[in-house]
Amino acid sequence: METLIFIGVVAAFLVWRMKPTKGVKAISTANLKNILNDKDKVFVDVRTPGEYKARNIKQFKNIPLGSDFSKLPKDKEIVVICQSGMRSGQACKQMKKLGFEKVTNVRGGMSAY
Repeated sequence: METLIFIGVVAAFLVWRMKPTKGVKAISTANLKNILNDKDKVFVDVRTPGEYKARNIKQFKNIPLGSDFSKLPKDKEIVVICQSGMRSGQACKQMKKLGFEKVTNVRGGMSAY
């Protein structure tokens, strides 16, 4: 019985963690390719400098997760990518808490690009 309760708690936690943040738009990598040259958007890669150096998209600026996002412009849409979409999701949550209105997460990240 205790095992079932534990499994239920773990499942609930995982569902909660995967739930999209309210107000954060999500796009596919296919959609990303259509907007890469949009000058009204700021592209942010939240992977480590080593990951970024190994493979990156030139329009993305490397600002690792845990950095100060408050210096980014709040009047532009911020498009965030990482390796799989998890860290970028966390970064999007942080940006929403900082008052950013237009935040977009790239689903699947660089693994899907």
